[in-house]
Amino acid sequence: MSDPILIAQSNHSLYLLPKMANRHGLIAGATGTGKTVTLQTLAEGFSARGIPVFMADVKGDLAGISQAGGSNPKVLARVKELGIANFAGEASPVVFWDVFGENGHPVRATVSEMGPLLLGRLLDLNDTQEGVLNMVFRIADESGLLLLDLKDLRSMLQYVGDNADEFKTQYGNVSAASVGAIQRNLLALDSQGADKFFGEPALDLDDLIQTDDRGRGIINILAAEKLMQQSPKVYATFLLWLLSELFERLPEIGDPDKPKLVFFFDEAHLLFADIEPAVQQKIEQMVRLIRSKGVGVYFVSQNPLDIPDIVLGQLGNRVQHALRAFTPRDQKAVQAAAQTFRQNPKLNVETALTQLAVGEALVSMLDENGTPQIVERAKIVPPRSQIGAITAEQRAKIIHSSLLNGHYEKEVDRESAFEKLQQRTQQKAVSAGAPAAIPGASVPEEAKPSFFSQILGTAEGAFQPKIGPRGGRYDSMATSMMKSAMRAAGSQVGRQLVRGVLGGMLGGSSRRR
Repeated sequence: MSDPILIAQSNHSLYLLPKMANRHGLIAGATGTGKTVTLQTLAEGFSARGIPVFMADVKGDLAGISQAGGSNPKVLARVKELGIANFAGEASPVVFWDVFGENGHPVRATVSEMGPLLLGRLLDLNDTQEGVLNMVFRIADESGLLLLDLKDLRSMLQYVGDNADEFKTQYGNVSAASVGAIQRNLLALDSQGADKFFGEPALDLDDLIQTDDRGRGIINILAAEKLMQQSPKVYATFLLWLLSELFERLPEIGDPDKPKLVFFFDEAHLLFADIEPAVQQKIEQMVRLIRSKGVGVYFVSQNPLDIPDIVLGQLGNRVQHALRAFTPRDQKAVQAAAQTFRQNPKLNVETALTQLAVGEALVSMLDENGTPQIVERAKIVPPRSQIGAITAEQRAKIIHSSLLNGHYEKEVDRESAFEKLQQRTQQKAVSAGAPAAIPGASVPEEAKPSFFSQILGTAEGAFQPKIGPRGGRYDSMATSMMKSAMRAAGSQVGRQLVRGVLGGMLGGSSRRR
């Protein structure tokens, strides 16, 4: 069994038991009260026990965990105050990620992996528009057209819209207005930098669950400053997608001695803003069930009221920093936070919440039986790594020395829906004796090639490489089918199953069409 993680000290030491770490947790408190330091101390503790960590750095100050610390005067004073023996600065193993590929390895997902439900929420679609988007995904799946990036989705939307009469009987009406609205929202999403996120190579979840040569868990840090500034919704949706992918792909392992991965969800209020009650229930269900996959989820928020009660009830390990009671809502938050702890007869929790100093917190962890311990006022143990940001040179050195360097940086644009629909359009134009039209343009019925010529091409050219519209060299259809057999299964039959489960997680019956 892994050693307990020292979190804080009151008149005695307070520990987080690794065996209980997958029972999830909460780090809350007003700005400037010490949440970031608490998160850093926890991440260090997990890493030292061989537990990989994923967390987003929304302010740029978590990167210091990659450098040895211990020389900060405030840290040394706290170490002396708490009487911590054998304290020495130590860096943790870190991998940096960045949706934009500027401050870390590029992190991407395919459109198919994201699925219509999360995309619909990202695009602020209404029920009718979500129905059209679901239809587009279904047609793409059944036609063997991979949706990898935004240009694939745009081409597929145009194709379905231009040929709406052909799909009306089997799938239902396709409104030109709905297609246009989705296209406009995609354009707006593109302008926020989402085009950098969709594509290949897609993130391999196994790359997040790694240890170094000393057996320490790798701390994966998503550089999220720019992402938060440009599109907070993309940030929240990305983390929710990542959490749902972990839920779908990881096997059941029951109650392990320590988590397989710990996932910190910073700025948690973005996930639950304007969320429907039915969706809250589904997310709570996912949070509860992902525990058996060996994943611990820790929400980080300024105000515990930002998190619905049904989710808050699943967060057994809690570190509550100071709250401010300047407004009626603040006062309500203080009262609510005080009531969620197992009461300590020697402590007035509600009063203490407004009096905590920076670096102090009310702490309640689960004991070995899974029972919340009584809440105690304590001082957080300082991290052994550097507190604060790092230099661009330090970051670049870590990125270039990573084993992943060069893999995600090489963007792949293989044959997918965009290229195949272009080929179909060209074939139709040649058969009709007319110049090639734009993808998805309608042509006379008699000009349509046979099903097999549309999908497979001629046998003679089945294994011949093809040249894409931007001069790129692509595998032939036959070759790409062999290479992507596993992925195709995931993006068609498997993806439909995942979307079904994810629909249960995130949409439910409230969004039926």
